[in-house]
Amino acid sequence: MSDAPTAGSVREALAGATDALGAAGVETPRLDAEVLLSEATGWGRASLATEPDIGVPADAARRFAEMVRRRLRREPVAYILGRRGFRSLELAVDRRVLIPRPETELLVELALELRPGRVLDVGTGSGAMALAIADELPSCAVLATDTSARALEVARANAERLGLADRVELHATMLPPEPGELDLIVANLPYVAEADWGGLEPEVTEWEPCEALLAGADGLDAIRALLSQRVRLLLTTDRQRANGALALEVGAGQAATVSELLFEAGFATIETRPDLAGIPRIVWGHG
Repeated sequence: MSDAPTAGSVREALAGATDALGAAGVETPRLDAEVLLSEATGWGRASLATEPDIGVPADAARRFAEMVRRRLRREPVAYILGRRGFRSLELAVDRRVLIPRPETELLVELALELRPGRVLDVGTGSGAMALAIADELPSCAVLATDTSARALEVARANAERLGLADRVELHATMLPPEPGELDLIVANLPYVAEADWGGLEPEVTEWEPCEALLAGADGLDAIRALLSQRVRLLLTTDRQRANGALALEVGAGQAATVSELLFEAGFATIETRPDLAGIPRIVWGHG
């Protein structure tokens, strides 16, 4: 791998980092140590496993030590690496945006099923959903909005790097001006209740943007704000076309209340979909 001076073996580096991270309360200390050492050395995790006695070059050891120090402060691995995978895309992420979660991929999967001709992603953050939909549905016109100018900087940079800048129209607002008739609106809005904030991991409360997470006493202020914009009127009513649907990601225990809010907003049919843990995670209204 390298003939440069070394600073201990892979085995020793991983053992020391795993012990330190575990003592700091990190949930997955061994996995995090492996990911960070792989990044520092440029060696795949498979190589780390098959050659545990190989020496870690001194410059890589210094990089690894700095990454571990950051992780000990509970900085998320995605921020340390500066990237996060989402669907088939690799997105740049930093503290300006929420780290994309696997649960949000359910909204992309719904879009793939409905095959809208025109879709709006509200609160796009890093651009994860909008860019994934644009990438996987080439015939779909995609609009994306965020009220955070800093988040839009990240989304715009991701779109350009991925070659999708001409496919996703970005707006610094909740709803774009004159969006035209939409087939589908998707939104992963803030849904953490104030009372639940203190129980979240430090990776969330100390590092991720709270404005992308907190949403009032019951966690539904952002969803109510969106529905107050009468979004039902923006959706197509042509039943020969794909959808005319609004799909929202929600927190545990919120699906029933959000379903009622969608019904009150004029959606005739309300459906939910669970995440891998069986929690109703997506609520969507149509008709």
